[in-house]
Amino acid sequence: MKKKLLAMALVAAMTVSMAACGGSSSAPAADNSGSEAATEEAATEEAATEEAAAPAEGAMKIGISMPTQSLERWNRDGQYLDEQFKAAGYETILTYSDNQSDRQVNDIQNMIAEGVNLLIVAAIDGEALNTAMNEAAEQNIPVISYDRLILNDAVSYYVSFDNYTVGKLQGEFVRDTLDLDNAGDKVYNIEFTAGDPADNNAGYFFNGAFDTLSPYIESGVLNVVSGQTDFDSVATDQWSTDTALERAQNILGSYYADGTQLDVWLCSNDSTALGVAQAITSDYAGSNSVIITGQDGDEANLKNIVDGIQTMTVYKNVANEAIVTMGLAEAMLKGETIDASLCDTFGIECAYDTESYQTSEGNKCPSFLLVPSVITKDNLQELVDTGLYTMGEDGYLAATK
Repeated sequence: MKKKLLAMALVAAMTVSMAACGGSSSAPAADNSGSEAATEEAATEEAATEEAAAPAEGAMKIGISMPTQSLERWNRDGQYLDEQFKAAGYETILTYSDNQSDRQVNDIQNMIAEGVNLLIVAAIDGEALNTAMNEAAEQNIPVISYDRLILNDAVSYYVSFDNYTVGKLQGEFVRDTLDLDNAGDKVYNIEFTAGDPADNNAGYFFNGAFDTLSPYIESGVLNVVSGQTDFDSVATDQWSTDTALERAQNILGSYYADGTQLDVWLCSNDSTALGVAQAITSDYAGSNSVIITGQDGDEANLKNIVDGIQTMTVYKNVANEAIVTMGLAEAMLKGETIDASLCDTFGIECAYDTESYQTSEGNKCPSFLLVPSVITKDNLQELVDTGLYTMGEDGYLAATK
């Protein structure tokens, strides 16, 4: 309950600060086209809110670098982080780099030139930011690697979800739904779609799922008809829906056109699941319902879950990820001791991990890992209870803005 209340409080804080501010230096300005019709009293209240939300003179400056606006989840991450820091009185610079690593390097370099006190970076490519990270280190600017690990020792801390567990949850869902432990002579056909090879998390997601299901593949209970079981074969550049769609269509045309039944398509996230679902809807010759997994809780995928097209998604509450990132950043800027006890101050379930992730060989990166959850048609209300989604009369969910 405490976790849910914090998430709801964040939404409330965001609503206030968004009304008061025109956004970060890279975000579009707020639409004030109706302001002329506002009453004098409303204008006065708005001005007071702006004054309260504006960063104090000499406020510390936070640089927030997100990978792209083409995926719904990164818009949410950027928004939550930006508004959370603004509400706390910080000045922010928020950029999106259109999935272009060179542009992200340039964006971060510009933030360094503008004198940021701390950087929060969700990398497009965890191995492509060395120039910018080295410059940050030279300027003694601490770096929080956000959601995706940057493979550079300038990174101070890593904040993410337990990425291996994300895949593990998907694999366990398949195992339990099909009751694989009691399958007997039954054989189920499965295909895999993984994420972007440049995203360090993609391997964790895939391995968590594949490690969970590999015993059943080895025993013959699960059969990968295409034979594509290694990460490189099933990876999807930039998590592209269109790329996932095209590959799924090719697999269905090559291996399932003769009526072979497909039982499961394990997708590492929602954007790839969207492409796979589209291919199955239009190109699959079978009549059975196919289990499709995902991750992120994107609106289009939640609609597919309601409609019975996608089966589940692993939900990562990015509002909570922003809360943890904010708490960690403040502790860093204040020079406070950072250890496992900091998790207790967040009011959010997380673990302090100093062993699992490393930015280079032998250099382990201390990490704060949040806990993801499985969402199906049966427990969509859990998303509504966070305050981050609303449910319409048609049963479809919409993210609150």
